[in-house]
Amino acid sequence: MEFQPYPFEKIQQLISPIVPKKPVVKLTIGEPQFETPQTIQDALKQNTQDLRYYPKSKGEEFLHTAIKNFISHRYNIFLDSTNLIPTFGTREVLFNFPQFFLSQFQNPIMAYPNPFYQIYEGASIASKAKTILMHLEAKNYFKPKLTPQEMQQAHLVILNSPNNPTGSTLELKELQQWIEYALEYDFVLLNDECYSEIYQNTPPAGILEASYLMGNKKFKNILSINSISKRLSAPGLRSGYIAGDAKILQSYATYRTYLGCAIPTPLQKAASIAWQAHNEAEKIRKKYAQNLKIAQEIFPNLEISPYTFYLWLEVGNDLEFCKKLYEKEGILVLPGSFLGRENNKKENIGAGYVRIALVYESQILQPALKTLKNFLDKGQY
Repeated sequence: MEFQPYPFEKIQQLISPIVPKKPVVKLTIGEPQFETPQTIQDALKQNTQDLRYYPKSKGEEFLHTAIKNFISHRYNIFLDSTNLIPTFGTREVLFNFPQFFLSQFQNPIMAYPNPFYQIYEGASIASKAKTILMHLEAKNYFKPKLTPQEMQQAHLVILNSPNNPTGSTLELKELQQWIEYALEYDFVLLNDECYSEIYQNTPPAGILEASYLMGNKKFKNILSINSISKRLSAPGLRSGYIAGDAKILQSYATYRTYLGCAIPTPLQKAASIAWQAHNEAEKIRKKYAQNLKIAQEIFPNLEISPYTFYLWLEVGNDLEFCKKLYEKEGILVLPGSFLGRENNKKENIGAGYVRIALVYESQILQPALKTLKNFLDKGQY
């Protein structure tokens, strides 16, 4: 198997010869720079004695309850435990679930958006699956699409709404249309919802919510994944879930007992606090909302999604832009071409864009964005 280097490895190679002229501000990675709420930190510290126990692969009941309570609070859906598996974050499940599910097919086919979170590509390679890329471009409003023939072929389709990196978000009716396709063409539809809690005013719809409201209350062929990494500024807790079709999850839960990715019990206890820390999550959400407002003011002509903490900014030559911006202003952003792959015309779908992470406190982010905007307007790259 041959995997491409991760985007953050590529950016280090790109800038390694460069000595920036100013102090560096990294706007590349979507790593929250806000403090993890103290209640969550305390819960972790107070339960270190549980390190002497082997954690259960399926997760403790208190964690199941906390995640189900979050889903109930957020989507007004009451799940049975058979509809849910706590996971060690979401990267691991996005990598190993396709391998588990696609192993039953002789010639597996997997579809996912382009540009993308690179773990989708890694999963397709590890699964030895043929890939159908759903190209997200300005002309299609960065919305994923498959032809009837492609849907007939696909075994697993991954959506990512709200989307990383474009911020494009599928509305409730659009999600329900995808669910209808999944049922009609009998493919499994998985929505990566890790950015569902970052929004300005109204929360985006979720795939389980859409499924339930249209009458598919057993979530046949439908799965959702999510985590508390962004919502509670706690990516180090590695707490996520996969939820939906109980029939699929029953077999997947057995498979997971062999993976060795059980969540340590102290982390589970802290995560159970985090999943239900709605007031703390709201404080963090408002910080991201303020950052989006700042970005909208600085880039008034850029259509910025209210469901993201990224800017997907068109700059022309994304590699040169990144190098010159880093050299002259000390601001590091991620080239879009590192997140995209080529279409049938041999054009990299991410080329010409950069991804900018709005993850700092506003007093750091605002001057950095103003400097970036001035640099872009001068066009000296």
